[in-house]
Amino acid sequence: MGQPHSDDEEGTVAEAEAEAAEISTPEQPLGGIGKRIDRRSPFFIGMTAAAGVAVTYGLIELLAGAEQILVLVGLALFLAIGAEPAVSWLVTRRFPRWLAVTTVFVVAFGAVGGFLAAAIPVIVEQATALVKQAPEYLREAQDHNTFLGRLNERFHLQQAIESAFSSGGGLTSGVLGAGKAVFNVVTDTLVVVVLTIYFVADLPRIRATMYRLIPHSRRPRAILIGDDIFSKVGGYVLGNLAVSVIAGVLTLVWLLIFGVPYAALLAIAVAVLDLIPVIGSVIGGVLVSLVALTVSLPVCLATVGFFVVYRLAEDYLLVPKIIGNVLKVPALVTVVAVLLGGALLGIIGALVAIPVAAAILLLVEEVLYPRLDQA
Repeated sequence: MGQPHSDDEEGTVAEAEAEAAEISTPEQPLGGIGKRIDRRSPFFIGMTAAAGVAVTYGLIELLAGAEQILVLVGLALFLAIGAEPAVSWLVTRRFPRWLAVTTVFVVAFGAVGGFLAAAIPVIVEQATALVKQAPEYLREAQDHNTFLGRLNERFHLQQAIESAFSSGGGLTSGVLGAGKAVFNVVTDTLVVVVLTIYFVADLPRIRATMYRLIPHSRRPRAILIGDDIFSKVGGYVLGNLAVSVIAGVLTLVWLLIFGVPYAALLAIAVAVLDLIPVIGSVIGGVLVSLVALTVSLPVCLATVGFFVVYRLAEDYLLVPKIIGNVLKVPALVTVVAVLLGGALLGIIGALVAIPVAAAILLLVEEVLYPRLDQA
């Protein structure tokens, strides 16, 4: 500070200031790193243990309180890594990164907007027709001479539906609950979209920061493994999206051929559900088959056969060609990962379970097994 010192400070602060002036260099104006603290000191050991317990407890409470936000952040980062291959492809074609990111998202938003513009009128029309046809379905369910009535009599479908609606506390609470759910979905979607844009735009800096946290001696190997994981996630996101589009298109064609009602609505549902690995296409097939039952029993059975054949084609033809070469995850690990992910984080957990399992398998093969073999 360049100010005079008192007699009490003359022997302490003045000496420290003189030493500070000596260690300050143009390369390191604030001096170099000092000596390490004696880690064998009882005081240091006790403080480290207490701090470790406090930090661990605080992190657990933080994760529990911010679980929903962290899930959205993780999903946005997952989607950003998925979009990175397209951005990198444009950057290698001499696009500035900001222009590459803008191009990718403009194309994505344009595709989604065009799809919604074409699909929403059809969905509204078919949903309106479904509401108008509901009384007829109810009459048939109460008529013991119809096929639907016999199913209702045997499996008590009407009672199950009524109990499902009445368990919500009435029509008003059901409407309010549905409105709240829609609002939450819309807000969460907007948050994920905004975070994804920021993550994609700043992904090189995020990547560099993550690698800076790894010791210098292990950083090159960590870069190789980390980039391989990023490429697996990106390939999985794009491949899974392509498989889901194929599922939706084939379902729409099948339903239009056999005259199954609400074809567009059901095809979109199948495409969305097919994003969930393993169980998504099964749920979509059951839903479509039940609707096909309103046409005739042969159409229903044919639809069941169609989804069985498609599922086999997806598992043994589409997924190995589109995704399998990227992830290389065994079938058993895939099923277990999806079940665990769904149990822990619901649909989002099931969606990200397979690339997470692929990353864990890569770390086990490249890090854990070699160390165990040398032990």
